Amino acid sequence: MLNNKTIAVVVPAYNEEKQIRQVLKTVPDFVDRIIVVNDCSKDKTAAIVFENIKRNSTVTIATERPIIHAVENIYNRAEYVLKKQQQADMKYFPASQIANENPESDRIILINILNNCGVGAAIARGYKWCLDHDIDCTAVMAGDGQMDPAELESICLPVVNEGIDYVKGNRLIHGSARLVIPQTRYIGNSILSILTKVASGYWHVSDTQTGYTAISLSALKAIKLQDIYKRYGMPNDMLVKLNIAFCTLKEVKIKPVYNIGESSKMKISRVIPGIAWLLFKSFFKRLWIKYLFRDFHPLFLLYHFSFILGLCSIPYAIKIILIILAGESVSPLTMLAFFFLFTSSFQSLLFAMWMDIQDNERLYKS
Repeated sequence: MLNNKTIAVVVPAYNEEKQIRQVLKTVPDFVDRIIVVNDCSKDKTAAIVFENIKRNSTVTIATERPIIHAVENIYNRAEYVLKKQQQADMKYFPASQIANENPESDRIILINILNNCGVGAAIARGYKWCLDHDIDCTAVMAGDGQMDPAELESICLPVVNEGIDYVKGNRLIHGSARLVIPQTRYIGNSILSILTKVASGYWHVSDTQTGYTAISLSALKAIKLQDIYKRYGMPNDMLVKLNIAFCTLKEVKIKPVYNIGESSKMKISRVIPGIAWLLFKSFFKRLWIKYLFRDFHPLFLLYHFSFILGLCSIPYAIKIILIILAGESVSPLTMLAFFFLFTSSFQSLLFAMWMDIQDNERLYKS
């Protein structure tokens, strides 16, 4: 525990037999629960985790709060309805089994997903376990050992002490980032970070692809865990969902860790287009849900006004280019129409982005 708050770590694992033992060994003592979610590994990952469970089977971790049997009434009915819905949501998660014989007392919990679903789905399943057990702060550490356990406390403390909803590590602000991170990944991460700023509304965020995070119990309750993106775009999707739920965010400097003997399973050329498309859709989802249905804001109109005028200016731009290539002169009316549409579109976009930045400033904590 940290300052009397329960701490859990979700460890998504897929074919991590070489690293998972070291990851479990180095998890700090203040962590009450370690939730290993085995995403249908084909190697000995599950067997190694189960060995560690047996070695720690006599340890009793009293992390859950005492159960208070309150009588349902008109004033607390909303809480009962929410709890029942959370229990019913399990059917939307991938089929899985808890391997522990004593899951309520074991420190290490092994959840085996029956069919490979992706790292996002594995983390969501771990989040679900922590939500059901009312864990105050839930962190995520990859099963490949690329996250320094010594930095876990700095990741969790803002949630525990400051009431921050979501804390994420940031490797790009570390002095060694350009020296340690492979150039292709550094460039790809930077591109996706820019796209995520726009899509999520967290305009100051960077290193959006890091999975070293911590989330509060209130934030877990605020989002639909079963809807979290199931694969490598999960960190980006999480930021959008958290922003829609008005959750606060803080970044903590962490060191980049590479070359630990485990080759990455992520293919940059395949991942970036998919995540870019996810962010494109997420941007409009954020606008409609957050700035129209939940709380109307003029930036909703300005963004869409900009996009409509921008699309209308494209035919005029094409026409002007074709006329110039043909060696003819462009009529003043055509030029005026294009100039008016393009300028209005650009100005509307700038005003919308400025309003977006100003409105979300309160959610980013430095």
